[in-house]
Formats: sequence, structure tokens, C-alpha cells
Amino acid sequence: MPASTYATVGRRAATYELKLKVWLEREGKFIVSDGRAKLLRKIKDTGSLSKAAEEMGMSYRHAWEVLHRIARNAGGEVAESARGGKEGGVTKLTPFGEEILREYENKAASLQSLYENEWRKPSVTADGIVTRGNEILLIKRGAEPFKGNYALPGGFLDYGERLEECVVREVLEETGLSTRIVDLVGVYSSPDRDPRGHFVTAVYHLEPVSGTVRAGDDASDAEWVPMDKLPKFAFDHGRIVQDFVSSRRSKSTK
Repeated sequence: MPASTYATVGRRAATYELKLKVWLEREGKFIVSDGRAKLLRKIKDTGSLSKAAEEMGMSYRHAWEVLHRIARNAGGEVAESARGGKEGGVTKLTPFGEEILREYENKAASLQSLYENEWRKPSVTADGIVTRGNEILLIKRGAEPFKGNYALPGGFLDYGERLEECVVREVLEETGLSTRIVDLVGVYSSPDRDPRGHFVTAVYHLEPVSGTVRAGDDASDAEWVPMDKLPKFAFDHGRIVQDFVSSRRSKSTK
């Protein structure tokens, strides 16, 4: 069950996949996981252990050893050969082997469906652009990804919380400042904007109300930075800040 994430390595975009392993047990004993189930499926489809082993990239002897391990833990034979198990003979799954394969494939498919349709959803966050004159309040990330890089203060939306509440709370937790919202800057939802997965963020412009700047939560530092001396940013926060600066300039010229 792969979940793709994205990262930049030099100038080349690389795609990584998270693999979740599932397996079938019987009375507390390991029976099959993806590799063993694949061997059973190939035996069923080809009717030949030698062909199944070749397609799996394993020796004929190794394939038979795997079948014996499955049978030992499951408590019954899972395959039988018309020529006594000799290489080249016809091999088929026993009714018990068919049952095991069916159970594994059905349960794995059910879990895959849950992952893709129920659990694999975008995460929602809120980020704040806090300004003071020509300065913007930034944090330095204290954890990966982008540890040590500058970013906007923000974080995950809690269940039952409004985005407007989330951004004010996260700014307070990460910078020590109480703030109030000026307006909504925009919503950013590109699937590859965060290497951890698909994150949708609402970005708000805020102004400070009270408090003293101090780093908190997962920020290693918090500081006011001049708009004309912006640093390198984590994620797509550089683009977000540039959008905000451009929008503010456009409004000031009208």
C-alpha cells in the first residue's frame, strides 16, 4: 500500500513510497504476507511451481521450502504436485491453500480500500503572516523536514477547531505572541508542497496584540525579519510570502 511523498535532491525531484506490510496469522502463527501470497497466486495461475518460482526470482527448492513453512504453521498442506513435487510437474493449490490465499487477498484488499478511501486524506493546517511595519515574524524549524530553515508559524487544525482559531493558537504557541486576524491571504493546496504528504493550508495575515517574541513548541527560534531581507524558506513559504508582498504592493498603488 504505497503513499507517495516528494522531496528535492539537488535539482532532481525524487519520489518515495511508504510501504505498509500486512500478514495473515492463524492461532498466533505467521502464515503468509505479500511475498508468500504472491507465490501461492502464481502457482494457482500457472499450475506450475517451477514457473512460479522462476517468475518470483527464486529457486525451485526455495519455493518448496516456503510452501512447507506455510503448511507447517497453517496446519495443513497448501499445494500438491502430480509428479511428487519434482521440478516440471503440475502443481496446484489444495482447497486449504485456496482458502488461505483467498483470506489473505480479501483482507489485504479491504485494508487497501480503507487506506485509499478513508485514511489517505489531505491534512489541514493554518499558517500566519504576522507583520510589524516592514517586518515579518518568522520561526526556525526545530525538527525535520527543513530543520533549521525559516518558516511561517503555523500547524495542524485540531478536530472541532476553526481555521481562524487554529492560526491564532499556533502563532501563540510557536512565537509567544497573541495576535488578531487582519484578513485571509490565500489557500495553498499543491499535493507536493510538503514532503510529508498532501497538506492544504489556509494562510492568514495577522497583527500582534501582546506578548514577547520567544520560540516555543517545535520552533527553535522566532524573530522579526525585514521584508527586503527575506531568507531561504522551508516548504513553499517563500512563494506564499512573495504572494503576500505582491498583493500588498498592488493594494498600496490603487
